[in-house]
Amino acid sequence: MARIRMLSAEEFPEDLRDMAESRTPLELGNLRFYAHRPELARAYATYMAELRKPGLLSRRLVELLRLRVAFHNQCRSCMAVRYADGAEDGVDENLVCQLASPDDPTAAPDLTDAERAALRFADLMATNHLAIDDAAIADLRSHFSEAELVEIGMNVAAFVGYGRLSMALHMVDELPERFRSASGAVVTPWNSEGEDDAVLIGGAR
Repeated sequence: MARIRMLSAEEFPEDLRDMAESRTPLELGNLRFYAHRPELARAYATYMAELRKPGLLSRRLVELLRLRVAFHNQCRSCMAVRYADGAEDGVDENLVCQLASPDDPTAAPDLTDAERAALRFADLMATNHLAIDDAAIADLRSHFSEAELVEIGMNVAAFVGYGRLSMALHMVDELPERFRSASGAVVTPWNSEGEDDAVLIGGAR
């Protein structure tokens, strides 16, 4: 159960209800917490909507970064979902499984060198940001422009921070069973049993 009461869309202020129209509780995500402070919820929703607009990066790369950071954060609600635009851009469960060992070309043959570089940066951001040095940025520069680097950084920063908050508040109520486990075992976005138990969100309405 969540550690702060999640508001229903009916409890949102009118303008937030308009944002929530036709979205499932899972798609509303953290907004159900943040709606306790409507002004902050509006700013959050606007910012995240801007990040989710088509930009310089492929939706495939953004989704891979999101899921890799979700693993480090152990954010259950982040790991359990797949965004439709990422799926449409080639992120299937076979590719998600390759995130278990992204730097191993044998285990992750479908990841590009650019994706591996971005994932290495995301790993450091999520686990040891003080280890990001000139060499780490040079690794990114060999594949991405400075504008793309900014887009990578801002996406990863949002995934790290908001994902950790989701995990801290224990937003697991609507998730598939594997992601609701309270055993203390590490959970992964990839299903080692080979089943596809992820929830697709963000499709056409």
